[in-house]
Amino acid sequence: MQFRSLGQSDIKISSIIMGTWQAGKKMWAGIDDTETVKAMRAAFDSGITTFDTATVYGDGHSEQIVGKALKDVRHEVVLATKVFANRLKRDQVFESCHQSLRDLGTDHIDLYQIHWPSGSFGGKTVPIEETLGAMNELRHQGKIRAIGVSNFSRDQLAEACQYSEISSLQPPYSLFWRHVEADTLPYCVENNITIMAYSSMAQGFLTGKFGPDHKFAKKDHRSKSKLFKPENYQRIQAALTRLRPIAEENQVSLGQLALAWVISHPGVCAIAGARNAEQATQNAKAADVSLADEDLAEIDTIGRTVTDHLDDNPVMWEF
Repeated sequence: MQFRSLGQSDIKISSIIMGTWQAGKKMWAGIDDTETVKAMRAAFDSGITTFDTATVYGDGHSEQIVGKALKDVRHEVVLATKVFANRLKRDQVFESCHQSLRDLGTDHIDLYQIHWPSGSFGGKTVPIEETLGAMNELRHQGKIRAIGVSNFSRDQLAEACQYSEISSLQPPYSLFWRHVEADTLPYCVENNITIMAYSSMAQGFLTGKFGPDHKFAKKDHRSKSKLFKPENYQRIQAALTRLRPIAEENQVSLGQLALAWVISHPGVCAIAGARNAEQATQNAKAADVSLADEDLAEIDTIGRTVTDHLDDNPVMWEF
């Protein structure tokens, strides 16, 4: 496993991070708590030390499962969670943080993040200065160690940096979703802000396990993904056909190839979810994959056969 500094903080995070949206069950199908706990333990045993969750993932259920799974190794892991866009007033930030501490069963959160910018999903706008003021207070109190943001544009990120040290940005970023490359990724590199890429396997599309005729369950949020729209999904299937020989030559799975491509970028770590122990173990192995420059260039070209046809809206779903 590779380890990297979290922004300018003294926190070290694993280059492969376990994402736990699925652990919340809401908006997913076929998730079992027992298997989720086994997956988290397998991730830890395979070298993954960083786990990302959020209050909104199952209304605290994901945080509770994370806390349960990692209770006895809490001092060896980095826990990252998020406050949602409808809880960004000063008092709400404090309330949400304290609830997350209880659900996680810990006395501190290593990385506390703003999940979506204020005003998202039709919510009321709260000045970023107010939200970050509360988060700075929590950091001074020792309840959080570092501050991050998620789904922020470059301009929103630059504004946030005026009021606090921002250690990380969490955007959607994969071979099939690359909006962050335009201007936000360069800004993060220049300002030593770590990118924690979510949906780094394009929510499973890059694993190749979904065939041309795949149908998601209605309550599975991936049925609303823009990548699942017929015209995009057809391009994905064609791209996967071209990626498979590269994966085979490197003796890795398609998912591992996708993760290795993400973390080949300076300052970028990849968040990967897992339903079971085997998936978690295989995700961790991607940290040790070294791709040749010519492979990286070919993978990049193949990815653009999908992304060149997407619009400029960085939100992945059409809810």
